[in-house]
Amino acid sequence: MAKTRLLVVDDELSMREFLAILLEREGYEVVTAADAATALSHLAAGEYALVISDVQMPGLDGLALLERIKQCSPETAVLLITAFSTAEQAVEAMKLGAYDYLAKPFKVDEVKLLVANALEKRDLKRENRQLREKVAVCDGYGGIVGNSRRMQELFQLLGKVAESASTVLISGESGTGKELAARAIHGACSRRSKPFVAVNCGAIPESLIESELFGHARGAFTGAVGERPGLFEQANGGTVFLDEIGELPLAMQTRLLRVIQEREVRRVGGNSVKKVDVRLVAASNRDLEQQVKAGTFREDLYYRINVVQVVMPPLRERMEDIPLLVEHLIKKHGGQGALVMPDALQALMAYPFPGNVRELENIIERSLVLEPGRISLKNLPPQVIHAVKRFDLHTAVEIPDMGLDLEPALEQLEKQYLVKALEKSGGSKTRAAELLGMTFRSYRYKLSKYGLSTDTD
Repeated sequence: MAKTRLLVVDDELSMREFLAILLEREGYEVVTAADAATALSHLAAGEYALVISDVQMPGLDGLALLERIKQCSPETAVLLITAFSTAEQAVEAMKLGAYDYLAKPFKVDEVKLLVANALEKRDLKRENRQLREKVAVCDGYGGIVGNSRRMQELFQLLGKVAESASTVLISGESGTGKELAARAIHGACSRRSKPFVAVNCGAIPESLIESELFGHARGAFTGAVGERPGLFEQANGGTVFLDEIGELPLAMQTRLLRVIQEREVRRVGGNSVKKVDVRLVAASNRDLEQQVKAGTFREDLYYRINVVQVVMPPLRERMEDIPLLVEHLIKKHGGQGALVMPDALQALMAYPFPGNVRELENIIERSLVLEPGRISLKNLPPQVIHAVKRFDLHTAVEIPDMGLDLEPALEQLEKQYLVKALEKSGGSKTRAAELLGMTFRSYRYKLSKYGLSTDTD
């Protein structure tokens, strides 16, 4: 297995030799350079996972080298070291994309730890980038299924959010997959090997929620026969997902705000505090801004949890994903190979799904129970069957008394759909193809076939 390659840049020979020996003992392959120009030639000739560079050097200094590295090799991590550290210089280095800024003299263990952490973060970023690229040609992200433009944009956002340590607020209607999104964020972040603890704030009685979240000491209340850690302690190092956070009573919102600010919890009935290291992801199907205005949700807590907001689109806004979701849900419920009847799929595509993906899953599971191996119209719920009546083939078309030539009629109908989709997409062929459930190549071919081709991409 190839060793990870590092580049050490310093005009002092003794420092280059010291860092090379130190890092080679840690199992890295180390190349050294006495100036920025030599370093850039090394980078042009091959890939380096990490560059450790002095700031004060003749010619291009470390900050200028950092800028050049981020231009030519943005995935390469950069660690700057200097004997003349200033706060302004440190801030500038971080703005330019340095992983960290280390002042001389430094401890050997400090260098080892910073290098290991920088490489871990670089690898994580690369994994997330590769995952996003894979999502572009696949059908899902972290268990969330969809290939529409809305979902591809969502997958990209989730990938970016996972790379940060910020608190996240996931909003959306019930059944849109808010917990799946939270799990996807956790599964792609640096905490993924630690616990993911999900809490439904609306399902725990108000009298018990404080003990559930923060734990209790022995004798804190009747029945507390021993100490019990809360869910925040159980999730230490990982992620706490607070679903339906808008259901929390105001008193608990105050306690939660303190935990977020201080990163410590006090068990019910306890005297000591315990430090906790958790990432908080919250979700709500309520409008928290309206709750703030109504005085039922603390404004300061709202701004604490709403650092980054992820909005889960309702299913009715991504109806082109329904065929893909149906196939996914059939497999999930053991119906591999089950046939989906065209009239059943037509009905599902016409139904607005107020319960979103959760409702669709219930419908698919129900249909497979009633008729294993087949999704048919007769086994769909009445409200779904009713939705398709306006598309009923018996009433949607008429045949003239003298008859008609079916093939030209179908071609004319197809032309109308091709043009209508292009109009609805604002001229984007890619989006128009998505609206009609076609590949871009097939859509472009159809336009050319009927002489409808345009220069719009």
